[in-house]
Amino acid sequence: MAVRPTTSSARTAPGVHRIKVTLAGSRPPIWRRLEVPSTITLRELHEVLQAAFGWEDYHLWVFESPLGRYGVADRELQITSAAAKRLGHVVPAPKDRLGYTYDFGDNWEHAILVEAVAAAEPGVAYPRCLTGRRACPPEDCGGIWGYEYLLEILADPMHEEHEDRLEWLGLDSADQFDPAAFDLAQTNAALSHLATVLVKE
Repeated sequence: MAVRPTTSSARTAPGVHRIKVTLAGSRPPIWRRLEVPSTITLRELHEVLQAAFGWEDYHLWVFESPLGRYGVADRELQITSAAAKRLGHVVPAPKDRLGYTYDFGDNWEHAILVEAVAAAEPGVAYPRCLTGRRACPPEDCGGIWGYEYLLEILADPMHEEHEDRLEWLGLDSADQFDPAAFDLAQTNAALSHLATVLVKE
């Protein structure tokens, strides 16, 4: 993260946004609660969301807000550079909302809600995941409806597509994919290469 650590005696500690990110249309909900620096760029936030959910960053993406659309700059799509816009500028206050869409084909829409904005804690590295629920869908499975259909197929060994889908996923049996699984330690390990201590102890 392009954020310079400061000391705990600094007059104003760096801000941290606590956000809840929910995969739209998921039932039961698939979500992550994260704390990220308020000064994080939306380009960096994209990397955080990819790591926190377990996406593989294969596809195009965009953030949508009342201020505009941000992603990989594209004049035709009216998308401006996410690298030049910071989270605290786009959604500065609790209850503010931001949309994030990953993969314009499968159209994975994520609803981002700012739950709180507070000072960074001394010695804590950000971003970090506080909690979450359920596994990330596999890439290229057809969006939220395709994912629901995939789960139906995996749950039915007699389904005509069962064996083909297992092979596509690289699984020996359907038990190897648990849609209810969420591993907090694994999620934070995936975020660790992005994390920086903002306030030294």
